[in-house]
Amino acid sequence: MSLRHAARDLHEDLVRLRHSLHREPEVGLDLPRTRDKVLAALEGLPLEVSTGTRATSVTAVLRGARPGPTVLLRGDMDGLPVGERGGAAYASRVPGRMHACGHDMHTAMLAGAAHLLSAVRDGLAGSVVFAFQPGEEGHHGARVMLEEGLLDASGERPVAAYGLHVMSAGLPTGVFLSRGGTMMASGDTLRVTVRGAGGHGSAPHRAQDPVPAACEMVVALQTMVTRTFDVFDPVVLSVCRLRAGEADNVIPDTASFTATVRCFSATARAAVREHAYRLLRGVADAHGLGVDVEFEAVFPVTVNDGGETGFAADTVREAFGEERFAEAAQPFSGSEDFAYMLREIPGAFVALGACPADRDPARAPFNHSPEAVFDDVVLSDGAGLYAELAARRLARAAADAAG
Repeated sequence: MSLRHAARDLHEDLVRLRHSLHREPEVGLDLPRTRDKVLAALEGLPLEVSTGTRATSVTAVLRGARPGPTVLLRGDMDGLPVGERGGAAYASRVPGRMHACGHDMHTAMLAGAAHLLSAVRDGLAGSVVFAFQPGEEGHHGARVMLEEGLLDASGERPVAAYGLHVMSAGLPTGVFLSRGGTMMASGDTLRVTVRGAGGHGSAPHRAQDPVPAACEMVVALQTMVTRTFDVFDPVVLSVCRLRAGEADNVIPDTASFTATVRCFSATARAAVREHAYRLLRGVADAHGLGVDVEFEAVFPVTVNDGGETGFAADTVREAFGEERFAEAAQPFSGSEDFAYMLREIPGAFVALGACPADRDPARAPFNHSPEAVFDDVVLSDGAGLYAELAARRLARAAADAAG
């Protein structure tokens, strides 16, 4: 029996674990209840389990019966500060928090893969590291795990890393999707405060009004993107917060705005920072105002290794069927901190459609929506693919070593 088919026998257990996680979402790097549920799910397996100190991560190492290389499988565990809107029996019981991005699915799938691979341990030549990661949603959990020694967990650096991500929309249920090269954009935050001098709204000539300058900056940034960057190496810059003043007739001392910046190459990412600084200071100088600019680097570009992505595609086609894999025509403009791991070792990040059967993938609420819903039906497929990737990658390494 293939690992993919063996995963079906775990389906009900995976559903129970996923629903338990979904009812009690935790946010950030400190996920004690989630960690404890993962540890309980792994109990009794032949794993070397350790937990993080700076975050409630769980790292589990499965050593095959024969020596060989190491493969890393990663699943993120954290929820979002989003209030769930929906009538599911397993809906979040924590006000203002929700597994709106499907990380509860990833956690259950990875635990399932640990069970599947433990059952075939005698046939493995090498080790598998299962990385249960907190803090993906802007808290740099992957980076924390790397700094705490994730890549040395088995005693040797992994030869490949694989991650999965479910999609509540945009992809048919059960279809895996990936691409070599850039898979997802970098994600950075631009914070700007324009400093002037307040005054009465009836006499703007007696003040130094920061509001028109801030508005000019917002528009100028959009022009900068379209007139500075190659359309084939694009930049997405969206101002999502704009704030100034407290009263209808008072010119404020300051005006501020915040933007999210997405790039698809390290070159564009470095250039957008340089151009934004110059533009914003130029506009401020033209108005005789001061400006404070902060550019916070959040996530690097997620870059899939071409060879490992091809291997993942072949694994899906062989284990699940030709029709179950699709190649992404272009990268996603979202960001992902699995990028930190892919900067260290070659690997692939794969999306999996999880839109419920009664919804249209083209119109269903997308990940991060308070109405996002993910179909349990793909849980065994995700666990099966994790396990197939690790087992087949170790088998290929053993075959290569044998000549």
